[in-house]
Amino acid sequence: MKKILLLICIIVSSYSFSQELTKIAEKLNFPEGPAWDGKGTLYLSSCYGGYIYKIAGTSSEVFIDSASTPMKQTNGLTVGRDGNIYACDFGNGSILRITPDKKVETICSGYQGSPFDRPNDLAFRTDGDLYFTVPNSDKPDGSLFRLNTLTGELRMLRDSLCYPNGLAFNADATELYLSESAKNRILKYKLDKEGNILSGGVFIDLPGGEPDGLAFDVEGNLYCAHFGGGTVYVINPDGKIKEKIKAPGTKTSNVEFGGDDYKTLFITEDETNAVYSLKRETAGLRLNR
Repeated sequence: MKKILLLICIIVSSYSFSQELTKIAEKLNFPEGPAWDGKGTLYLSSCYGGYIYKIAGTSSEVFIDSASTPMKQTNGLTVGRDGNIYACDFGNGSILRITPDKKVETICSGYQGSPFDRPNDLAFRTDGDLYFTVPNSDKPDGSLFRLNTLTGELRMLRDSLCYPNGLAFNADATELYLSESAKNRILKYKLDKEGNILSGGVFIDLPGGEPDGLAFDVEGNLYCAHFGGGTVYVINPDGKIKEKIKAPGTKTSNVEFGGDDYKTLFITEDETNAVYSLKRETAGLRLNR
């Protein structure tokens, strides 16, 4: 009987919520794409508000908006090694580069003569190439692209995906993980030295919601915002659920590690239209820039 109770305690503890989330900003009108710049500032998109928000310490404000720039409605964001913000503008169907002094440049807006339909999320690989997803619809018509931001060379790496969404590279950038939201699963791709896909398959199925934004910690655990499920899943390298972090609403959209020690997990949530922080014992993987 004691062994049974011990086993139950172990199972429960693996799904417990040991720390309370702290709300750090609200009224953001569908927040998404949190991006830590490594210098103390978190940027995030207000998808339906048409602006990018900036949080630095106890200060927060609108960084840039669609009223005064070519930007329309951004989603995924990341900060490059050049210090610029790179954004998926699903409203304009383009990939943007935004300088710290708020100059906006469209660096990519279509492939082989066809405009992008709602680019969603993006991530840099260690070689400096930018990978991004273009969902189109819930049907198998979404794509994964790789862009050389210096030369403008653009390659489609995968098509026929059902709403490709969040992206994350492992520590040595030999693997790329991708949320295929409409099929409620995360895909795992093996990459060669040039960043081309060698092979791929299903890493984990997550029914009951849609896998969205992704981030790794330094131990190789993958954090997945589960839109519709109100949860951030922590998934170990073997593709098993290690922990569930419960969010205040049902629409967890994205995750990002930051803070001075990279032990702060930022979570955007679209039912409460807020962004939350949560201290972790394990540091997040610093982004491949």
